Amino acid sequence: MENNGKNNPLFFLGDRLEFPPVSNANSDGLLAVGGDLSPERLLLAYQSGIFPWFNEDALIFWWSPDPRMVLFPEKIKVSKSMRKVIRDTDFRLTKNTCFEQVIEQCAIQKRKGQEGTWITPKMKEAYLNLHEKGFAKSYEVWQNDELVGGLYGIDLGHIFCGESMFSLVSNASKYAFIHMVNEFKEQNYLLIDCQLHTKHLESLGAQEISRKDFIEILKKQN
Repeated sequence: MENNGKNNPLFFLGDRLEFPPVSNANSDGLLAVGGDLSPERLLLAYQSGIFPWFNEDALIFWWSPDPRMVLFPEKIKVSKSMRKVIRDTDFRLTKNTCFEQVIEQCAIQKRKGQEGTWITPKMKEAYLNLHEKGFAKSYEVWQNDELVGGLYGIDLGHIFCGESMFSLVSNASKYAFIHMVNEFKEQNYLLIDCQLHTKHLESLGAQEISRKDFIEILKKQN
């Protein structure tokens, strides 16, 4: 074990299906290292308020940041210009029709200030396994029968843990996100987990809450 800067030792995962308490995470949210990406471990992670995030050829890093970026469905913000896009667009939305294509597009999407991708081949395989088991889901946006945007994440039944999104044309991922949130609002989902703060998510109504509050909400129907 090694010190993580918060007087707690960094936890190295072995073969046992377990995670340390999320309160053990360091100030950056790093909680543990190692383990595997089996469906069982991934589901336990998300159900515990933890997610994997690491670079290719690196050990698996497990995170539980404080604060946590979330969106309560009833607080979704849709700008006047986006309402016009939704009303007048020729976009077409589907769900779970091409999960593998969505995750591939998310992996190759160029992002400002980020080199490479954390969606490694191992991560793709792991989430495809979760998709086959019905937990990982995708929303796809089409224009002229071409896939132009979408997103994917883990559906826990009362919380959706968003993982990544992409757009090949303007507003495509926003279109998918807004429709997904409105669907979850009708189904009484408690929140969408956005993990970390971005201005883009904040513009859509996401906000930061404490990890403690996030875990309390997470456990309400687990």
